[in-house]
Amino acid sequence: MYESNHDPYLVENIEPLNPSLRIAVVTETWPPEVNGVALTLSRLVQELSLRQHTIQLIRPKQTPSETGTSREGWTELLLKGMPIPRYPELKLGFPSKKSLIQAWTQKRPDIVHIATEGPLGWSALQAAKVLRLPVSSDFRTNFQSYSKHYGVGWLQKPIVAYLRKFHNRTHCTMVPTQAMREQLHQLGFDNLHTVGRGVNTTLFHPDKRSPDLRRQWQADDETMVLLSVGRLAAEKNLDLTIKTYQALLQNNRKVKLVFCGDGPYRAKLQAECPDAIFMGMSTQPQLAVAYASADLFLFTSLTETFGNVTLEALASGTPVLAFDCAAAKEVIEDGRNGWLVHNEDAQLYVLRALDISQHIQNLKDTRKNAHTSVLKWEWNEIALQVERLFRQVLSTCSRS
Repeated sequence: MYESNHDPYLVENIEPLNPSLRIAVVTETWPPEVNGVALTLSRLVQELSLRQHTIQLIRPKQTPSETGTSREGWTELLLKGMPIPRYPELKLGFPSKKSLIQAWTQKRPDIVHIATEGPLGWSALQAAKVLRLPVSSDFRTNFQSYSKHYGVGWLQKPIVAYLRKFHNRTHCTMVPTQAMREQLHQLGFDNLHTVGRGVNTTLFHPDKRSPDLRRQWQADDETMVLLSVGRLAAEKNLDLTIKTYQALLQNNRKVKLVFCGDGPYRAKLQAECPDAIFMGMSTQPQLAVAYASADLFLFTSLTETFGNVTLEALASGTPVLAFDCAAAKEVIEDGRNGWLVHNEDAQLYVLRALDISQHIQNLKDTRKNAHTSVLKWEWNEIALQVERLFRQVLSTCSRS
């Protein structure tokens, strides 16, 4: 029998190659709030927890009486927050530098990951600097692009300046697409790394297609159901969604338009298109059925940093018509699992939809390819990429 000559004490005290990390995640939005940041971040954090990392989630209270949960490998630190103007269901965290310094002095994380750039995120950045903690960040929302949709376009330059200052004080900023990385690099952002968003290809799957739901939509086998999913807001370019649908009707196409989501633009959309179906806010399982039961996903937004709805639609077997930007540019193979429209040309978008509706067999063929085209975007793969970046940051900081 083989006997080792090594000192067993030394063997037992060798650190594992990939030790678990203590990760403090700072965000100003979290489920049950329904938005792309909250949903994708929560899934990423879940995957990191499954990889045996210890998570401390830091976020604003969503109700005055809310208390944080605590379980093995997971704690929550809830701080005061306030509603965001025009988005009252969402919160901004109050500045909380002292509270974070106190919490992290008592239990020091290995790395702080900041997902949002609001007052709470800025406080986390300042607290981490005081304690000399490694910091990574996410660039998740095009605040600078949204400003023009709310009559404050003059704020675009100051917003970009703030975001640049914020992210350049971190050791690593994760951006969802290579195009976004190049755009931010030109604006003077440093330490950028491309990490895509993930999709649950078990939840979002073509098998969820529901004849019953299609009947509720008054859609038969000959009807082409157009679907839009997301917040009903000015920055989502939903007027083009309506324009596309109406152009199809005017050209005698048999179509239905379905909106899943809610927001301040809903009343305007209903007034302009009373025959559209408005499903309101939907759970993830409900969305999975809606995606799979549609025939073409209309994604007209030009303000997304990524647009996870693109991945969800494709995973559900529903081809996507989108502009050549954000996630669509990364995942859509034109004519194979969807269609891309170049140069942000609204008229070309409408014409492309008319062409698709005239060649239904092509639409059916792309449906067959949609699900398999996004299998490489599973969340466990994305979590692995994030974990590697965390370790890279720690390695860099340990040498400095």
